[in-house]
Amino acid sequence: MRLFFASWPPDATAEALARWARAAQRECGGRATRRETIHLTLAFLGEADAGQAKAAAGALCLPGCTFSIEQARYWAHNRIVWVGPRETPPELAALSQALGETRRYAAHVTLLRNARPAALPPIPAVEWPVREFVLVSSTLSAEGPSYEVLGRYALA
Repeated sequence: MRLFFASWPPDATAEALARWARAAQRECGGRATRRETIHLTLAFLGEADAGQAKAAAGALCLPGCTFSIEQARYWAHNRIVWVGPRETPPELAALSQALGETRRYAAHVTLLRNARPAALPPIPAVEWPVREFVLVSSTLSAEGPSYEVLGRYALA
């Protein structure tokens, strides 16, 4: 199974980011992330065993946090537009590492794929509380990814 751990935003945050993504899409082209799939990836596991991932997640006792969406950027190397905090909160970095992420963690939320560089609209002033995380199974298709939540885990 293709798995990852993620945080989903509150409805109001997801809606504000989806509106922003549509505005950015008018400038940058590409494909906007659907509102219902907007998420913050905490650790990408790839092809992994769901039972082992669930056991590891259930054993964690780490604090949650809240971060603000403070910046929007275009990454040319993979042609995405993303938003996120200026600095990754230490709680998110620790959670990501505990969940198995091996690379240096940089909190970002992908909102456009296959985009081109262009001026980005002002970002909405929204906060994203991280009080729980989920284990997600991902299936890719021509219409974009579809996700199935396999487990929910509360943070301290």
